[in-house]
Amino acid sequence: MTIFYAQPYDMSANGFYFESFKEYQEKAKKAVNSYGDPVEEFELMFIDGEAIDCQFFEAIGINQANISPAIEAAENYDEWQKINIIIAVGECGFDFDLENGDPDDFDIDLYEMDSMKELAEHFIDEGLFGEIPDQLAFYIDFAAIARDLSVDYSEVSIAGKNLIYRCG
Repeated sequence: MTIFYAQPYDMSANGFYFESFKEYQEKAKKAVNSYGDPVEEFELMFIDGEAIDCQFFEAIGINQANISPAIEAAENYDEWQKINIIIAVGECGFDFDLENGDPDDFDIDLYEMDSMKELAEHFIDEGLFGEIPDQLAFYIDFAAIARDLSVDYSEVSIAGKNLIYRCG
């Protein structure tokens, strides 16, 4: 269950909590300030829910114009699609259209790794640096490779997962 709060910009009006777009619409129509005038503008805030959803809504920046597709996307996207959007929009600075966009279209290299050193070891094991003779394998400086990788790759923690990514 995801809970949001709509804070009116009119300081003489009270805000309200909501869980769905329908509930938001119903409560927003009834919102009035202390003078009885209707409230038209709200700041929308994520209050409670899954950690991944918190980061998702923060990355896309919920507001009155996108709250409906944002709630729908959070309900329908799987975890990796949300992670793609969080990294692409929140970290890489890409734009994303919630109504027509596809979260799988971003050009992001993504690895669930604990450290850059682990990524360096992974790349060596996968042969990205070519075939390394057994006699030389003991002399590989993984820390140096990790430092080099950190020029192109960045780390982020999303919903308790350490991820290493590179934006394309």
